[in-house]
Amino acid sequence: MDANGDLAGIFGQETFDQETYAILRGMVYGSGQAHEQFLSLTRGLRDKLRGPDTDDRDGALKMGICCYLLGRHKEAMEWLAGARDVKEKRYYLGECLRATGQPDKAVAEFDRAAGKGWEEFDCQLRKVACCCQSGNLAEAEKILSSLAKVGAQKAEWHHQYGCFLERQGQTLDAISEFERAIALDENHAGAMFRLAYAVDLRGEENRAIELYQRCVSRPPVHVNALMNLAVLYEDHGRFEDAEACLRQVLGTNPNHARARMFLKDVRASMHMIIDEEQERVRERRNAVLDIPVTDFELSVRSRNCLKKMNINTLGDLLRITEAELLGYKNFGETSLNEIKAMLSQKGLRLGQAMEEQRQIRRPDLSPSVANVSPDILNKTVSELDLSVRSRKCLQRLNIATLGELASRTEAELLGTRNFGQTSLNEIKERLSENGLSLRNLEG
Repeated sequence: MDANGDLAGIFGQETFDQETYAILRGMVYGSGQAHEQFLSLTRGLRDKLRGPDTDDRDGALKMGICCYLLGRHKEAMEWLAGARDVKEKRYYLGECLRATGQPDKAVAEFDRAAGKGWEEFDCQLRKVACCCQSGNLAEAEKILSSLAKVGAQKAEWHHQYGCFLERQGQTLDAISEFERAIALDENHAGAMFRLAYAVDLRGEENRAIELYQRCVSRPPVHVNALMNLAVLYEDHGRFEDAEACLRQVLGTNPNHARARMFLKDVRASMHMIIDEEQERVRERRNAVLDIPVTDFELSVRSRNCLKKMNINTLGDLLRITEAELLGYKNFGETSLNEIKAMLSQKGLRLGQAMEEQRQIRRPDLSPSVANVSPDILNKTVSELDLSVRSRKCLQRLNIATLGELASRTEAELLGTRNFGQTSLNEIKERLSENGLSLRNLEG
């Protein structure tokens, strides 16, 4: 049967109900051709209605559901506001409010949807999602407990229970719940996304890629899954696959700001030139510093002193000064000169590592944020709710707190592998929310 013909027939219906939405969701994301047809039919319906203030209340409901299906939540709410007051209107208004960060208002809409005949169990679970989103975990736990008997055999209950556990920091238990949800419904995209995200943060990148791939192969396509999959693809050097994911996002929403900026990052990574010679120099230097001092012909006194001082390699000698050596019992000028001569043969000197560290040492914070509360400065970056890409970049730089992050410059962050303008903007925004900023070169 021709999918396009089916879509045209569905749009010819007077209104859309819950069953119609389920059919549309499966068809619209089943193929690129069907998706394009759906966009065209949606534009035609909008032109026919001419605006959200239309008198055609059934048409407004249809447009609202179409916009929700396309992820255009604000536009969907405008259309739904003028729709007939039926269960579909209230349910999708609740979903749009939750998606736009208004969970408390969404709860009221889900109650109204249940009052008008939408399945009570489904509405209660949507309220759990809202409570987790707003931080009302006590209410979320109360609802989950009341549904536990029926929910034990329902994939969505395990999905929401996993999200609840995740918010409490019980990652391993959350992972188990997501796995139970998928065991009950192998096509549960929501549980697959949360599981992929959780295992990715634990460093299980290959498993995360597999789960994200499964997630995006099921309608409707999860935009955040495509974004996170693109991050993992780029980290693995699969730049063309990363670009394909981002193009899929932009195919649905051409104005998706993060996807547009991220695409620039990916293209830049594809053309990034790695300074292999510099890397080889660094490796050769590290190999020299790891040479044991016992490999050199030193006097017995010098050997014994270095052994007692727990100095085992040339690198250890670079982290100690002449004064510290001379301050050790039985260590005199003769031994000092002997060791200095040995280091000189390798182009090294005592205390060199400490001098280099002082040269690169930066001020802790820029003057503009120096008076920020220690509680803010000691806050961990894991509390910033950053994207997977930004988190990984900060991990590579060993940045654990907001204070450490604020001591870095934009140039330092952008110099990190796979750290692009998208991640930089995200981090600057999170720092600003806490009264901080990255260090200026002048600071």
